[in-house]
Amino acid sequence: MRDYAPTCQEANAPKQRRAPFASDMSGFLATVKEGVKGLPPAYFAMVMATGIISIGANLLGMRVVAVSLGWLNIAAYVILWVLTLLRLLRYTHDLLADLIDHVRGPGFFTAVAATGVLGTQFISIWGNYRVAMLLWFVAVGLWVALTYIIFTGLTIKEKKPSLAEGITGAWLLAVVATQSVAVLSASLAPHIQQPLRLEFNFFALSMWLWGGMLYIWMISLIFYRYTFFQFSPGDLTPPYWINMGAMAISTLGGAVLITNADASAAPFLQAILPFLKGFTIFYWATGTWWIPMLAILAIWRHVYKRFPLRYDPLYWGGVFPIGMYAAGTFWMAKAMNLEFLQAVPRYFLYAALFAWLATFVGLVRRLVNRLGLALPSKKG
Repeated sequence: MRDYAPTCQEANAPKQRRAPFASDMSGFLATVKEGVKGLPPAYFAMVMATGIISIGANLLGMRVVAVSLGWLNIAAYVILWVLTLLRLLRYTHDLLADLIDHVRGPGFFTAVAATGVLGTQFISIWGNYRVAMLLWFVAVGLWVALTYIIFTGLTIKEKKPSLAEGITGAWLLAVVATQSVAVLSASLAPHIQQPLRLEFNFFALSMWLWGGMLYIWMISLIFYRYTFFQFSPGDLTPPYWINMGAMAISTLGGAVLITNADASAAPFLQAILPFLKGFTIFYWATGTWWIPMLAILAIWRHVYKRFPLRYDPLYWGGVFPIGMYAAGTFWMAKAMNLEFLQAVPRYFLYAALFAWLATFVGLVRRLVNRLGLALPSKKG
């Protein structure tokens, strides 16, 4: 037995060495499952932000930056859809609960906007209209489904929060989603044969106008919440920058429609060209007004009130408007021959790149801290 005992210990030794690995792997999987279960619906804002900065960089001749961000954005889009579908399959109840939640529900509209922006990115950077058309179908399908599921659910649910607790700048993601479909439709229209070209332009115009109307409804509630309810630093979440971003993407949509106003391609657009130009400037001026206001509130939040500046997925919703303002201003200035505005987009694109980089570094650090600690040990 004495001679056999060491042999037993040797046989058990590998199992003892594998135990820490199994424990670490279990911790890693638990971390991943927790991340999937609690995945914020608004995480697609990362694709929105990366996509529009890529488009803006391409417009301003920064081709390397545009293509690099383009490939990164495709990867981010695929990964987020995989995680979202996993959440739908494994944690269906949590996802459905978020759909009709006044705070988290509007975040699902980032999936629509991300799809629309990515489709426009395929056109702007690679000239790939087939993939863009495929993404157009996905964006329109998502827009129809989410619009009526979310707003119907919020309407008929029995327990509702107060206006101060339920309304945030994230509600304007519904506007951004609508306008992203308008922009993608208008961008595809010149490359489609008649009569579909006419129909795509009309659809783009309809979505563009509906997005503007929806903004008027929602910004009225948000501005009312701003001025008549107590406002703490914690209430000023990054999606409030969508106040400006929704108008910036509306500006881009109007500018693309202006360039499509051709007598043979879309005579009805040519007939209302003064209206298109007037409303495009109206959208741009409204978005411009918000920039100093939001900057002052950000200083109040982080400098005066010393609210900690830590990574939050919602910060992608703050990066997107800056990049969209650059792209929208550039396209409007080009479409309406406003040469004196051409210097503005470059400065805002640099600001957007800086904000994107800071947020991306925050994301990487978050992933390293959460997943790195749970990675399997290499010992043994």
